[in-house]
Amino acid sequence: MRHGHNATAYQTLNPGIRHWLNARADAVVGYVRRGSWLVVAGEPVCSSGLLRETTQDFERYARDRGCRVCYVCAADSLRVELAGSAGHAAVTIGAQPVWRPADWPRIVHARRSVRAQLHRALNKDVEIECLPPADGVRNPEIQRTLDEWLHIRRLPPMHFLVEPAVLSGIVDDRILLVARRRNQVVAFLVASPVAARNGFLIEELARSPRAPNGTSELLINAAMNRFAESGADWATMGLVALAHGAFPENPRWLRSLMALARAHANRFYNFRGLEQFRTKMQPAAWEKLYAISNERHFSPQALYAMGGAFSAISPVRAIGIAVLKAAREELRMLGQKIRG
Repeated sequence: MRHGHNATAYQTLNPGIRHWLNARADAVVGYVRRGSWLVVAGEPVCSSGLLRETTQDFERYARDRGCRVCYVCAADSLRVELAGSAGHAAVTIGAQPVWRPADWPRIVHARRSVRAQLHRALNKDVEIECLPPADGVRNPEIQRTLDEWLHIRRLPPMHFLVEPAVLSGIVDDRILLVARRRNQVVAFLVASPVAARNGFLIEELARSPRAPNGTSELLINAAMNRFAESGADWATMGLVALAHGAFPENPRWLRSLMALARAHANRFYNFRGLEQFRTKMQPAAWEKLYAISNERHFSPQALYAMGGAFSAISPVRAIGIAVLKAAREELRMLGQKIRG
């Protein structure tokens, strides 16, 4: 809470993430191990003056175990700190939109499309309620909503920095908002503190197919207003992968993979739709996020380790499961058209 400047800082407390502390216990790194890689959640959580020293100590710890390190969703602070190092390579993986919560009422007033979505949900009797986060993991309605949300997603459940069971982790400082319609939970939102920036990360927004249009916007509206009331200066909805540009600074092989993903992978992960959804809410800025590996040139092996961190299984297997699920869904829809 003292040094959590990166949006991922509190996420290091999520289920499944290991922790390394330095000898003085004034710095912590959250990571998962995938093969011979330690994949770090963001960057070390420590004072800015200790960032380089902590990075060196953690990489020594990794080296003693025969591992390399990849920092995922690292912010500009770590990229700048390591910019002169011949033993580190940084690539841009996307950007996070950021808002000043106090500006939110002005944004809603200016954006007719946002107001229309809010009215759709309100006209369908959707109401927002704040619950103690610790109650969320034991709430069967919230669990059912999460299960319904995961069922309609074509990718297998993701983990690491997109952990669906976030309420099973440390929740003391998190915010839980639920959307009810006719006394039934149809969606929920979890926000985590980014304490050193006096802000919040909207970490999870799960929506059942039973939720009316506009429910997501209504939850975000309630969250932004709550952030503003608490005096928060900063808010983000987290990484939008591949957002905002072709990233000419990246190596050619990675640019080609990113272009391929943007062109053909939207049936599995809606890159463009997610970026458009964030953009319509007029963020004050987009902050680039990086993957930084402790190697001279960022390698396919580092990218593969990143994929394994998020999928918690072989990335190849995860893609295979997604393709099979998508094929079954398209065959089901084709059958419906034929019968219709």
